[in-house]
Amino acid sequence: MFIGRERELKFLRDCYQSERAELVVVYGRRRIGKTELLKQFSQGKQVVFYVCTECTNTEQLERFSQKLLNTGMPAAKFLSKFPDWESALRSIADIPSIPSMSSMSSMPSEHADGNKADGKRGKRVLIIDEFPYMCKGNKEIPSILQNLWDHELKDRNIMIILCGSSVSFMEDELLGEKNPLYGRATGIYKLNPLSFAETKKFFPDYTVEDHLKAYAILGGIPYYLEQFDPHKNIADNIRHNILRKGCVLYNEVEFLLRQELRETGVYNAIIEAVALGNNTLALISSKTQLEKSKITSYLNNLRELGIVEREFSVLAPVKERVGSQRGLYKLTDAYFKFWYNFVFGSYSELEAGDVDGVWVHQVEPHLHKFVSHIFENVCIDYLRQQNQDSRLPFHFTKIGRWWENVTHTVDGKKRTVAEEIDIIATDRSEKNFLLCECKFRHECADVDTLRHLQSKFPVNKYNGTYYYAIFSFYGFSKRLLDMAEKENVLLIDSSKL
Repeated sequence: MFIGRERELKFLRDCYQSERAELVVVYGRRRIGKTELLKQFSQGKQVVFYVCTECTNTEQLERFSQKLLNTGMPAAKFLSKFPDWESALRSIADIPSIPSMSSMSSMPSEHADGNKADGKRGKRVLIIDEFPYMCKGNKEIPSILQNLWDHELKDRNIMIILCGSSVSFMEDELLGEKNPLYGRATGIYKLNPLSFAETKKFFPDYTVEDHLKAYAILGGIPYYLEQFDPHKNIADNIRHNILRKGCVLYNEVEFLLRQELRETGVYNAIIEAVALGNNTLALISSKTQLEKSKITSYLNNLRELGIVEREFSVLAPVKERVGSQRGLYKLTDAYFKFWYNFVFGSYSELEAGDVDGVWVHQVEPHLHKFVSHIFENVCIDYLRQQNQDSRLPFHFTKIGRWWENVTHTVDGKKRTVAEEIDIIATDRSEKNFLLCECKFRHECADVDTLRHLQSKFPVNKYNGTYYYAIFSFYGFSKRLLDMAEKENVLLIDSSKL
């Protein structure tokens, strides 16, 4: 079942239908759905889809040759494999083409193959999945491809898609300024996790609350979402598809770490520390007993893999953002966060088969609080969509959490406290502000929620126009509904998400 990715598919189809040759780079973390996206795009097209494996250069060339020669290109009459990568990659232009759907009925069958005829036929498409494996066996491949692209392939009716899961390789080694293919790509698309709205389609019979729980646990990773049975409730899915030894998700975190990183014991300690709320270098160092200088290097590797990110207050100045010691660290991968919160510390019990005990004592009592933190992300996604649809009082350019030490004057006395607001959105000039509170409690939000929100922000420091919004999953009191109408405050409950 293929769900979502409408924008990604449109991007690829637009490239396919363009009047020029295309060299497209598609990348993203493992399990995010790159291969399924490319398979979906390939339907109805003349595509050579080659998936690289970790093998020797000779084996890779032989397998790649077979994939190309099996298309029936002219070289197949006298070659069993290409002698080198240059001749193999050059032969992309010789892949037999088929008529495009728009010209199928009008194109004469006697067209000779050539650039003019190519323009009336569907593009020849070569997809190389897990391209980093190919380059690992032969570091000259990007240079060979660059030379062929510059002198031959960019003038042909072809589309080459290079796909990879190693984000650091794709960004630094392939697309980096000092590398051969720099500036050659006609399209670059980094796949992100599915949105909350898209993940709901995996579980059509769930309530909104269960949709949110599934999203909080699995994030927007299609492979993880597919492991949950849509006919089972959240509790049964957690017990059967996460906590049960032998199921796919039980060893997923360990598998990914061992595949991508060395010193997994150190990374386990750091990730667990961040998952449990230790969000600064000092706190992580205290929890893990590792030196700050070493932790920074490990955290950078986790950031490249899309597991950890460094977060700044939305109104933090540029000077603060460039400081290597500044910012708060948090896990961006929802499943990693769930795993290290609830499973990692209970591994011995789960190995012994105590699934129900871990669920009853470790997971169930704390699941609601865990989900509440993800609720803020869903609210941000909602505001982004409203922003795109021009349904807010102004168009914002920045959105995120805000925190700052604020001095309040109470009864003539000044007192400095650490204030935090769940979401602040502002425009480029920082003259309009939307301040938002997110409530995921089993009660309706009341007027005091609004008044508390209004009291936090230092309006004298940030002069501008202020708007307010309250997200309350379980609704609003009659008093707040009446007050919001008078003061033009946005109120959003679960039915609107």
